[in-house]
Amino acid sequence: MSSSGIDQNGVLANWVAVVTKSTDRIGFTIARRLAQDRAHVVVSSWKQQNVDRAVAALQGEGLSVTGTVSHVGKAEDREQLVAMALEHSGGVDFLVCNAAVNPLVGSTMGTSEQVWDKMWNPNVRSLMLCSVLLPSRMGQPEDCAGLVSFLCSPDASYITGENIMVAGFSSRL
Repeated sequence: MSSSGIDQNGVLANWVAVVTKSTDRIGFTIARRLAQDRAHVVVSSWKQQNVDRAVAALQGEGLSVTGTVSHVGKAEDREQLVAMALEHSGGVDFLVCNAAVNPLVGSTMGTSEQVWDKMWNPNVRSLMLCSVLLPSRMGQPEDCAGLVSFLCSPDASYITGENIMVAGFSSRL
């Protein structure tokens, strides 16, 4: 079962979440989940049209969202993201950006989504599903979103130094 985004008494109420590269795929799904858990979310992307589309979609669901064009590789854009967070919250405890996360996460998920969408060979699909121990399906962005929301919440305040794989199979020997 994938994460449902059920409001756990607004576990992230009064928090501001800045999610970079958040106008599609995993980033968009994470932004949606954080907003469903009552955080105010600032979405960002390199293109204004993508930001506008994502903000409209999430606001259309009644979620508290704003957005800005941003390239986290540029200092002035990072400063703008922090300023936007400050505008909504009055303070920033910490800022986590997708650029600081292992870049293989997004690119691997993107690649597997593209391969999965094409389903070019039923035999390959069967072989891929045999390596997944959980229900016979590929991972979805929602599978990551619940974990991100949990790690942002006070419930995870005593977790440090963990590697958590969202992969559908055991990574431990």
